Amino acid sequence: MLCSGPSWGRRATALVVVAVGAGLLSPTAPAVAERTPRPAATTRLSEAGPGLRGVDVRLAAAEQTVEAQPFAMVGVTWTGGPREVRVRTRSEGRWSTWRDLEVLHDGPDEGSDESASTTGTDLAWVGSADAVRVDVAGPRPDDLTLVLLDPTGTPTDQAAERVPDAVALRPRPGRLKPVLGSRASWGAEPSWRDGRASYNRTIQQVHVHHTVNSNDYAPGDVPGLLRGIYRYHTANLGWSDVGYNFLVDRFGRTWIGRAGGAKRTVQGAHTLGFNSTSTGVAVIGSFESTAPGRRVVAALSRLAAWKLARHGRNPAGRVKVWSHGSDRFGTGRKVTLPAIDGHRDTNETACPGERLYDRLPAVRRRAAALVAKR
Repeated sequence: MLCSGPSWGRRATALVVVAVGAGLLSPTAPAVAERTPRPAATTRLSEAGPGLRGVDVRLAAAEQTVEAQPFAMVGVTWTGGPREVRVRTRSEGRWSTWRDLEVLHDGPDEGSDESASTTGTDLAWVGSADAVRVDVAGPRPDDLTLVLLDPTGTPTDQAAERVPDAVALRPRPGRLKPVLGSRASWGAEPSWRDGRASYNRTIQQVHVHHTVNSNDYAPGDVPGLLRGIYRYHTANLGWSDVGYNFLVDRFGRTWIGRAGGAKRTVQGAHTLGFNSTSTGVAVIGSFESTAPGRRVVAALSRLAAWKLARHGRNPAGRVKVWSHGSDRFGTGRKVTLPAIDGHRDTNETACPGERLYDRLPAVRRRAAALVAKR
């Protein structure tokens, strides 16, 4: 998880066991043996769009047992203020250790056309889980819901199986624009969007995030991961589209997230309070204790150089921006921040993880060098 777990005191616990068939991926956390209560009912995941199945399970305050079909992604949503949430998953009869799910600090600015009242955790990629237990601190919040998703794959996902070599990932000489995977290439369902894109007047910053998924996904898993994030952001959190403008996978490939035109100043829902003058890019993975590879650093540098140069910004410089209200900077406060910063610079979060955050100075230097060479 992003940071060390909270001190767990007395809780109102929503205990959920979801028994499912065996999955295809290995568990992502150390396991301990534990007996599983006998499931009382069976819940089926329904088709949620091309190459994706899902189900939303309303959680009661008491212990609850739910039997379901296989899933690989887990999130929790509710109405109201922040909560401490942790989960553990079961695979092949063994339970993982508890894993904290941080409350999302991504989101649309308050007062925007897509601001929503639903609160949610990060959407975790858990691999081959056949059960999940959810522990929520404090009184049970309203509308407490467990979200289970299973990216089943599509024929077009096969194109993502082969990872291009370093040469193939480079743009043509003299061009800053990176090679971009289109929304169509990862199977973005147009009907999930709500309304047209909104646009900023300019781009002053690039905010860097991580998605807090595990780091052991395969190249062919990436389109399904993107579809899961898209579905969670729209159907469960109530946003108009994917929150991030772009996403970078651990293989160094850059994908278009939010619709509206990669070259344009599309307003995202990635950095609460600072969406109106920026673009947001999330690296798929968790980088609190794992360092990003050189391809990730190269992809972030290329994308940031391209977006900032189009608006005359220095990737290695600093800018003055107004906050539209975050948990770190109140509405109307003017702050000076790096043109390329981490999510933690604007919100009270550990995102984008300590090891990725430590690489941002290198991203700034490389991005500035790319702009100077164009």
